[in-house]
Amino acid sequence: MAKIKKLTKGQHRRIHATQAKKLTTKADNIAWDDDELSEPLHGVIISRFGQHADVEHSDGSIYRCNLRRKISSLVCGDHVLWRQGKTTEHSISGVIEAVQERRSVLSRPDVYDGLKPIAANIDQLFIIGSVLPAFNSDIIDRYLVAAHQTTITPIIVLNKIDLLNAELAPAIAASLAIYRAIGYQVLQVSNVNGEGINELKQQLNAKISIFVGQSGVGKSTLVNSLMPDLDLLTKQVSDNSGLGQHTTTVARLFHFNHGGDLIDSPGIREFGLWHLTAEQVFNGFIEFEPYKGMCKFRDCKHQTDPGCALVAAEQQGLIYSERLQSFQRIVGSINSNKLTSRFND
Repeated sequence: MAKIKKLTKGQHRRIHATQAKKLTTKADNIAWDDDELSEPLHGVIISRFGQHADVEHSDGSIYRCNLRRKISSLVCGDHVLWRQGKTTEHSISGVIEAVQERRSVLSRPDVYDGLKPIAANIDQLFIIGSVLPAFNSDIIDRYLVAAHQTTITPIIVLNKIDLLNAELAPAIAASLAIYRAIGYQVLQVSNVNGEGINELKQQLNAKISIFVGQSGVGKSTLVNSLMPDLDLLTKQVSDNSGLGQHTTTVARLFHFNHGGDLIDSPGIREFGLWHLTAEQVFNGFIEFEPYKGMCKFRDCKHQTDPGCALVAAEQQGLIYSERLQSFQRIVGSINSNKLTSRFND
């Protein structure tokens, strides 16, 4: 069997550019005269497809629209002003005129585009961990740091608790106890026996949420448990829009039957932190706040530096050793990443 050759980032970029050109259709060139458009309407972006976006009207109906050239950024969850055309041409029913101010925005660093927004107006960031694969508090800490850069509330969820046993339970319980002591909300759930699912549903009610977490923690299964008709809904939307091939590759906002919304996006499964400074990472460890600016030297690396307030606090039992070590690993990783200079020069 021939060995599969791994594509370089440059090759990936050229492939995506070629695919984008192929997706350009007559719909991109549709334009209406002003008298052929309705008065401005309020809507929410359900999904974005290149130069088009699906807008949900206040009555729940969804319209695919073109974007005005003046709109520089548009993502799932944005509130917009749009105008409906008198006719629908090539599946396009209107035009998005303006994006309203965002109350929150979730972004991630991108090698080519800098800091890239991927969803807007989110209330909650659910950080999904699980018993298997191995519970990883370092990854949770990274997501918490990323959440701190926003106004979005992070909530930690331990999934697959039906797999807890005498060997795994004590260490995981100790880790979760640390997050609770710091002040984070922690939920424990199982898709197998349903434990904690109702509590999770209550937390999702009347909020716009996003699930994040490493591969294998059960995000998709969890979403399917909460939203069993998701596959049917995706097919219906695809049939209506005529561009169903995009539905599994772009962010999309879904409504829970019991209330609340979920933005599902392939762009939020991992958060790189190499765009942050060491000070921003420090701020993301909220329990470190009392020790900010208390080190002997202004350029303290919080490792073996003499007079480090963090190290002293850890030695006195005022902050958790596990969290200090996690902070040190994160700072060490961003300082060694060549991409950091792209964002922090």
